Amino acid sequence: MTSQLSPLGRQLILLGMILFMLGLLTGFVSGAFANPRMGLSAHLEGLMNGTFLAVLGLFWHHLALARGVLLFAFWMVVYAAYANWLGVLLGGIWGAGGSMMPISANGLMGSSFQEGVIAFLLITISGAMVIGVALVIWGLWRAKPQG
Repeated sequence: MTSQLSPLGRQLILLGMILFMLGLLTGFVSGAFANPRMGLSAHLEGLMNGTFLAVLGLFWHHLALARGVLLFAFWMVVYAAYANWLGVLLGGIWGAGGSMMPISANGLMGSSFQEGVIAFLLITISGAMVIGVALVIWGLWRAKPQG
């Protein structure tokens, strides 16, 4: 049996499964965080974003995009998935994030450095994920039907 997966698709699957595992491991320790509620959120972010990357890798070879655009889209979604997990994880560990996630942070605020790191991660993932997914949609739209 031969695989039609592209090298970037295989990388997405691997990176997705690593993030999924990080999400699982986060679930084991989230109760010990300064904010366990945000720890639970980090656990779920790892699981959901890891699944997203792995599924994306399964159909990556169907995208009709130039090589450079494919690489750009790849790094946008990988960055967004990992930074999302990391930003929420740090908020849970530090007991911070109230400036960006007031409900999940449950009123907890960290130092200006901690809040800045979390804000940077969460703001940049928004743009990166929207751009990455928009490029994936564009690549699927442009793809010729198989058959």
